Amino acid sequence: MTGPTGSGKTTTLYGALNILNRPDRKIITAEDPVEYNFPGINQCQVKENIGLSFAKILRAMLRQAPNIILVGEIRDLEVADVAIQAALTGHLVFSTLHTNDAPGAITRLIDMGVKPFLVASSIQAVMAQRLVRVLCPKCKVMDKEPDPMWLKLAGITPKDLEGKTLYKPRGCDYCTGTGFRGRQGIFEMMQLNTEIRTLAFERSATNRIRKAALAGGMKSLLADGRLKVLNGTTTAEEIVKVAQVEGMIMG
Repeated sequence: MTGPTGSGKTTTLYGALNILNRPDRKIITAEDPVEYNFPGINQCQVKENIGLSFAKILRAMLRQAPNIILVGEIRDLEVADVAIQAALTGHLVFSTLHTNDAPGAITRLIDMGVKPFLVASSIQAVMAQRLVRVLCPKCKVMDKEPDPMWLKLAGITPKDLEGKTLYKPRGCDYCTGTGFRGRQGIFEMMQLNTEIRTLAFERSATNRIRKAALAGGMKSLLADGRLKVLNGTTTAEEIVKVAQVEGMIMG
């Protein structure tokens, strides 16, 4: 999982672990801090002051033959190397990384010092995530004249709007006057195929990896956001601001 701080990465990973959590599966986590407590999952809190680091916890947990491992965050080469070795030896490894988009995770790991062939062979998928505010269901109103600037930045065309109704915030007591109530994720899932693995092995730039991922069927953050605008969940302005699309309009 990739994305900036506060984008919901850990919550999404916990959701995945909750689905995978069964009596016949041994799941161990290394976290800093432990944010949710789950029955049936062995969760370990990192304590750097006594030398209990991510890397030491990972090495210890591998001796306990887990099926699934969660590493709270890959922060340096040591943790990345242990996590990748665990993946290569048959463990399902979940983790988070700070990058702007899914393709950027590959170049970030290589920049950390992980060998390109290890990145290419160990990673199965990368998901980027952002959280967008959801329009208040009690007070949202039809937007009869949506701002064409935000529609253009979001990549929404007049053809996309055919038969669709856009909404805008108004404000009420239920949403404390903001016009929004709650947040929802927008996602970008890159599954590695032969072409992307080759690009990773060749240390290709992020934009080349991104182009190959989009050609292979990846739906960008912006494209996922557009769907949520067209179904009345949020606004074009909201997804443009949250998806940080200045350099990603191609998506």
